[in-house]
Amino acid sequence: MDLQLTGRTAVVTGASRGIGLAVARGLLDAGARVVAGAREITDELSALAAAGELTTVKADLTAQDGPAAMVEAAVSAYGGVDILVNNVGGVRPRTDGFLSVTDDDWTSTLAVNFLAAVRTTRAALPHLLEADGGSIVTVSSVNAFLPDPLVIDYSAAKAALSNFCKSLSKQVGPQGVRVNTVSPGPVSTSLWLSDNGVAATVARAAGGTPEDIAAQAAADAPTGRFTHPEEVADLILFLSSPRAANITGADYVIDGGLVNTL
Repeated sequence: MDLQLTGRTAVVTGASRGIGLAVARGLLDAGARVVAGAREITDELSALAAAGELTTVKADLTAQDGPAAMVEAAVSAYGGVDILVNNVGGVRPRTDGFLSVTDDDWTSTLAVNFLAAVRTTRAALPHLLEADGGSIVTVSSVNAFLPDPLVIDYSAAKAALSNFCKSLSKQVGPQGVRVNTVSPGPVSTSLWLSDNGVAATVARAAGGTPEDIAAQAAADAPTGRFTHPEEVADLILFLSSPRAANITGADYVIDGGLVNTL
C-alpha cells in the first residue's frame, strides 16, 4: 500500500530507540523527511540520518523550550511540518506503593508523559494548520484506561494525554488537522526489557528474574507475546498518512488482546 507520505515532513519525538526509532525508520522508508528529536542521539539514529533524509535534534523535551527548538529545526530544515508523532515517554514502577511517590516524582512523570506532548503540539500546530492535511499521532498507553497502582503516576499522565488529544481533535478537525492516539500494551523495548526497565525493577522488588516477569506479562495477552515496535510503527504510519484522511479523535489499542473489555 502506498501511504502517500513521499515528500511530507514528520517530527518524531523520543526517536532514539524503541517505538520512536521504528517510526522514524518507517517514515523514511515511506519517502517522508524526518526530524528526529531525542535527549540522546544513539548510533542507530545516527545511522538512519546517514542513510536518508533525516535530521537529528538533541533536545530535552521536558524543558519548556525544548519542544519549540525541535519544531523550529524542522521548519528551518524542510520549510514546514506535515506530521507530528508524539512518542516520548517513560515509566518507573512504584514498587513501594503510592505513599512513596513524591511531588518531584509526579512532576517528572507529568513532564515527560504529558507536558512534553502538549508543548510539542503547541509549537507544531501553527505549521500543521498550514499543511495540506496535517496529522498528529500520539503514543498513549493502555494504562490510560487500565489504571495500575504499580504505575499510578504514569497511568494518570497517560489518561490526561489521551483526554488532551481527544479534546484537541474536536477543535482542529474542522481546520484540516487530524489528531489520533495509539495505546500499546507491553512492547518489546528498553522501557520493559532493559536493565532498569519494568521487568527488572519489579523482579528486584518482588523476587524472581526479569525474564519471568516479562513472560508473565506476555502471558496476560491472548497472543502470548509483547507487541514489536515495528508493529506499533506500522499503525502510526497509517494514521499519519492520507490513507486515514477521515480518521480523527480515535484511539487504537495494540496490545495482543490484553484489554478484555469492549
